[in-house]
Amino acid sequence: MTGVFAHLDWALPTEADTRALGARLATLGAAPRGVVRLHGDLGAGKTSLVRAWLRGLGHQGAVRSPTYTLVEPYELEIGKTPFELMHFDLYRMADEEELDAIGFRDYFAGGALCVIEWPERAPGLLADADLDIHLATEGEGRRARFEARTARATQWLHTIFPERVAGDALR
Repeated sequence: MTGVFAHLDWALPTEADTRALGARLATLGAAPRGVVRLHGDLGAGKTSLVRAWLRGLGHQGAVRSPTYTLVEPYELEIGKTPFELMHFDLYRMADEEELDAIGFRDYFAGGALCVIEWPERAPGLLADADLDIHLATEGEGRRARFEARTARATQWLHTIFPERVAGDALR
């Protein structure tokens, strides 16, 4: 696994702040192709963040947690550019054969952005991450920690958090 190129912490005191973070992630538009891993305990806000991200990208339909299906695909058009976001939730995965049955490895070979909740459930099967997002409760709210593991993800953080980059808070 690659090291951390850059990291950033972001406070999410309210649910509205989580939705606002999803809108920030959407500023990447159709540019990202790669792997984002979401870490955090049950109730940390992983699915809520993905829902807000998809809403920010213009998705109007339901955003279901793929807890039982393992994957929910979203095909969007941003501007005139097609964009695929594959939302995985590995929490209820019984064994790695389930992932083989849905063609898990094939999702990473395409041009989609793969967002994976509970990646620690399949450590040997996952492609290396571009970005890790750790969500944790903090008092009444949450905190997000972003770890860019590729130069590409470092550029994503520059786009998502331009005010932090200007202040040299991105390390």
